[in-house]
Amino acid sequence: MAVVYLALGSNVGDSAEHIKQAIKILSKSVKHIKQAPLYASKAVGYTDQADFINTVIGGKTELEPFELLALIKEVEQEVGRTATFRWGPREIDIDIILYGDMHMETEELTIPHASFRERDFVLKPLCDLNSELVDPISQLSVAALLAHIEADQESVIQRID
Repeated sequence: MAVVYLALGSNVGDSAEHIKQAIKILSKSVKHIKQAPLYASKAVGYTDQADFINTVIGGKTELEPFELLALIKEVEQEVGRTATFRWGPREIDIDIILYGDMHMETEELTIPHASFRERDFVLKPLCDLNSELVDPISQLSVAALLAHIEADQESVIQRID
């Protein structure tokens, strides 16, 4: 079984409930789930939208990376995600952040997630789960990566649970 970390975010409707529902569905294939606290954060990319609720979960899965990606897309649809535009509002967004110590880059999937090192709304909850977790690319812990986030790049507003 592979140890995986997934980031979940929502800013449309009952965001906390969307995240809860997504985790429940994911738990059928991702076992031993541990969830970080929820955080409110400012939108990144397209900023003229509501704040997001974000968290990270860790768990174990027998799914291969592309099987996990397919499951994630199904979960997003089941929770009610509707197509908008890049960085637009979302009922639910789920990203594979880490899959063991795997490193892969394809058109459909990049592991570790290409932008997670610059996103405090991913790094803070990752630190809550395991601050010594190491990025297989930079070889830095998630705590060290979080410490490198510049103040003007911070998006987390507050922990909300």
